[in-house]
Amino acid sequence: MSLSNKSYLEIKMKKLTWVILLLVSVLIGCRPSFNEPTKEGWKLVWSDEFNSQEIDSTVWSKVPRGTPDWKNCMSDWDSLYAFEDGKLLLKGLNNTSPSDDTVAFLTGGIWGMGKKTFGNGRLEICAQWDCAQGFWPAIWLLPDIPHRVWPQGGEIDIMEHLNFDTIVYQTVHSHYTMNGAIQNKPKSSSTAVCFSNRYNVFSVERYHDSIVFFVNDQQSFVYSRMDSIEKEQFPFADYPFYLILSAQLGGNWVGSVNSEHLPVAMRIDWVRFYEIIEEP
Repeated sequence: MSLSNKSYLEIKMKKLTWVILLLVSVLIGCRPSFNEPTKEGWKLVWSDEFNSQEIDSTVWSKVPRGTPDWKNCMSDWDSLYAFEDGKLLLKGLNNTSPSDDTVAFLTGGIWGMGKKTFGNGRLEICAQWDCAQGFWPAIWLLPDIPHRVWPQGGEIDIMEHLNFDTIVYQTVHSHYTMNGAIQNKPKSSSTAVCFSNRYNVFSVERYHDSIVFFVNDQQSFVYSRMDSIEKEQFPFADYPFYLILSAQLGGNWVGSVNSEHLPVAMRIDWVRFYEIIEEP
């Protein structure tokens, strides 16, 4: 083989290797931009990369069990919480505990209530989950108001996934939106395509007059303040909010659980919060 042919072959092989590495990174969900904690116009002011082997108790608490659908299987059982390769796993399991806990399933969830809150800015969560009948992973925000009664202060659902859907739901709730007659004035909910077999980045930007949702840096939904209507239409700039990461099984919305599909898990790679430097 001549020197020129050999050089040409080496260049072709290098290009082929680069293409293969790029395809592999896409297939396993390792988009480089997901791991880059800088964004034009924003300043990173806080993050949890989950590189430890335990939950940071200064930021998070395990969600206690309660009567609402989203927390009626929650437990602090250690088997529901794990760390693997720098990721937090929140699991959903069949209840095989020898204790007197009679619920059929056990689920893990963490929240920042009373510990870590966020004001206006951009919050990002990189996550992936298993699909199963009755599995309902969610990433969402509630206002840090003592003794509040839902939906006082509002609720911001950054991501909710049901069963085997190829979409996620993004929603705002408030006293205003819960009135069916005005639920879509303005529109209070939307859906966006996601990939359950790899990691996605779910983001929300909070401003004094709007909430903007993203999936993988693509804007998916905007909820705006309407100055011409009642004040309760936009309570989302009035209070700091805390984050909830929940991996619920079962409920009126998601439906019944197929126990043969368990165990399942939602995996959280990181949570990052940015403050704005420049108005977009």
